Amino acid sequence: MIRARSGKTAAGRLLLGAGALALLTPAIAGCEAGNGAPTLEFHAASGGAQTVVNGIRITNVFVLGAPSGATLPAGSSASLFLSLFNDGATADTLQSASAAGTATSVTLDGGAVALPSEVPVNLTGPQPSAVLSNLSAPLASGGYVKVTLQFKNAGPVTLQVPVEPQSYYWATYSPAPSAPASTPAATPGSTVAPNSTVTPSATPT
Repeated sequence: MIRARSGKTAAGRLLLGAGALALLTPAIAGCEAGNGAPTLEFHAASGGAQTVVNGIRITNVFVLGAPSGATLPAGSSASLFLSLFNDGATADTLQSASAAGTATSVTLDGGAVALPSEVPVNLTGPQPSAVLSNLSAPLASGGYVKVTLQFKNAGPVTLQVPVEPQSYYWATYSPAPSAPASTPAATPGSTVAPNSTVTPSATPT
């Protein structure tokens, strides 16, 4: 009787442990998926914006900000990264992009991006293929930017894109190139270069 009772108790404990683990597993999975998790500055690489519009799969869209604790100043540029996949039977084209209220323009390196059917097109870096130019205000990491992508056939789609710090997973990603410094226009008339010596002209006698 004692052995049977002990065996039954051990079996009960084993079942109880398995039941507790079964209950705990969904909770852990939910936390990993972000359900109820607090908002943090650091996002996983798969945490970028994503959607599907008229056969075009858009994934891992994010803007690269400054390193953690810093901001990109107004007037500067920011890199934009994304992945595209055309599930449709015919080719499409990403014609342009914009970020109204955040940047004056968005430049696509090389112009419009061809999207052949069933072929992935990755503008994922580490060198940027798309750049938000002339930021209207300082841009901090951890926030979101509204970006609109315009496709030839699929049409426009607007996403809330996270701004990731140039740290952690993205530490080796390249920031947007700085705009070239403007050269002041030459003014009419003679000018004297700094540190130059002016020799007075001879006076007629």
